[in-house]
Amino acid sequence: MDQAGLWRSSATFYQKSKPAEHPLLGLILNKKSGNSPVKLTHLCESGPPAGGLCPEMGSTVATVGFPNIGLQGFAPKLTKGEIASLSGAQDDPRYFQISVPVQPGNSGGALVDEHGNVVGVVAAKLNAAAAVATSGALPENVNYAVKSSFLLGFLESVPEVSAKLKDPSTKGCQFEDVVKSAEKAAVLVLVY
Repeated sequence: MDQAGLWRSSATFYQKSKPAEHPLLGLILNKKSGNSPVKLTHLCESGPPAGGLCPEMGSTVATVGFPNIGLQGFAPKLTKGEIASLSGAQDDPRYFQISVPVQPGNSGGALVDEHGNVVGVVAAKLNAAAAVATSGALPENVNYAVKSSFLLGFLESVPEVSAKLKDPSTKGCQFEDVVKSAEKAAVLVLVY
């Protein structure tokens, strides 16, 4: 838990000398296992986030992830909500506050809009104990996603990825098609 009372993903990403070894391109390391790579059980089939997106407060967003696999199983799970704020905890401009219900296992998942654009990456949820200590109430769906605009600088600096970046889509899509695309992009990470 950090100073803002957030539980952050347990994954720590270590930048390597080769871009192909960067976590956004396939190598993810976990601080519980030191510098040992973890197994990716599904390869990402969708492209990286599209640039130039400015979702508004109230925009519908969704994520597909693998929460609590010990209880809920290995099948991907969809959750849907809205952009609740254009800034994160303590007005952090790098994050959106989202009402999308998330659990451990959603962290690192793409946050997509109703057109299938990746607008963020699920990153944290408000810690219930910290919220009770400061307000006396349990938080309900107070979660955070890193804005894709803060990831684009890095992604554009990697030629292999930059060439695959997609322009934002504004065409109408069936929500079911957006879900299928997000599901193809979801990656289950298991630490052995």
